[in-house]
Amino acid sequence: MVFAGVAANTRTCVYERPGVAAVIDGVFMPSRSDPAPVPRTAADAVADLHTLLDVADVPGPYVLVGHSFGGLIVRLYASTYPNDVAGLVLVDALSEYVRTELTPEEWAAYAAVVSAVPPELTAYASLETMDMDASFDQMTEASSRHPLTGIPLTVISAGLPFGIPDADLGFSSNRLQDAWSAAQDKLGSLIPDTRHLVATDSAHYVQLDQPNLVIEAIRQVVNAVRDPDTRTPDRATPGSSTWPP
Repeated sequence: MVFAGVAANTRTCVYERPGVAAVIDGVFMPSRSDPAPVPRTAADAVADLHTLLDVADVPGPYVLVGHSFGGLIVRLYASTYPNDVAGLVLVDALSEYVRTELTPEEWAAYAAVVSAVPPELTAYASLETMDMDASFDQMTEASSRHPLTGIPLTVISAGLPFGIPDADLGFSSNRLQDAWSAAQDKLGSLIPDTRHLVATDSAHYVQLDQPNLVIEAIRQVVNAVRDPDTRTPDRATPGSSTWPP
């Protein structure tokens, strides 16, 4: 739904990273991309995307949209190729700030939970796995070299908890939620006048729970890139607001 909604307003491209597979309604759906060595890092994904855009002859600059780990990838892309990125939309994006908001033991436990391979995918040797610590280090280094400046940025944060049981985490899920929220606030302060929305009816997959919110956020960033004079009213008041209002 998000793709179709955004495509009504601008040229829209999606891609599939190597090794991204799923089981949908009991049917195994392997990645359609060529296999790549694993584990991978955000820098590997950035290199893939840059090559893909070049080979596919998709000219920039781009408005990049990323959810979860994809949010880390598009931020790293923007710091790696700052002249190629005109705007960003981060949808409940993973960031290096989560690691610093948790204790080392909590971070290791959370990383183990989210990196666990589902039983139905254990036989898929090409499954994408990510080295999150290396990726965070890459993001930290790149952002110190090329911090985000002068582009419209919208951060969309989930308003509902992940729902990971305390027993699986090994610590309180409230701690995780507090750390994630604090990290989202830091993303919302990366650039002055960043628009930070909290999707009150959504858990982590905001694009599924509240697709119209994501579509509208992308539309506003695209419009701000096309006409900088509209940037201030489109991006609204700096800071955090909720959706629905």
